Amino acid sequence: MDIDAWVWWLIGAVGLGIPLVLTAMPEFGMFAVGAVAASVTAALGGGVVAQVLVFVIVSVALIAVVRPIANRHRDQRPQHRSGIDALRGRTAVVLERVDGSGGRIKLAGEIWSARTFDTDTSFEPGQSVDVVEIDGATAVVM
Repeated sequence: MDIDAWVWWLIGAVGLGIPLVLTAMPEFGMFAVGAVAASVTAALGGGVVAQVLVFVIVSVALIAVVRPIANRHRDQRPQHRSGIDALRGRTAVVLERVDGSGGRIKLAGEIWSARTFDTDTSFEPGQSVDVVEIDGATAVVM
């Protein structure tokens, strides 16, 4: 059985695509694209040296260009906090006396159970407090 070189390059591309899916390492995908480019080169009649050069050049170019862009996007922190992360650091108004054992506050338009961060401190209705953390369904304030 005589298989053309371009078919071998496509088999190599599929072989490089498998670890991409299994390990989620994008470099394998870039090598797979390089193998597809080498397959096209082989199908157009390029020699072995041209095929290998195309594979190396395309793969290295993709890694050099795409990887830094992907790393920048991965390293950026989300600008918008949501859920309980968005409630930390916000100001609330005390509705019922809040101390170390409990109380009620109005936080982000909703009524929350609350307790003080320092058990010796208490806050009276109408006072403003800062939310330090959310512990289950209870806001910890100071």
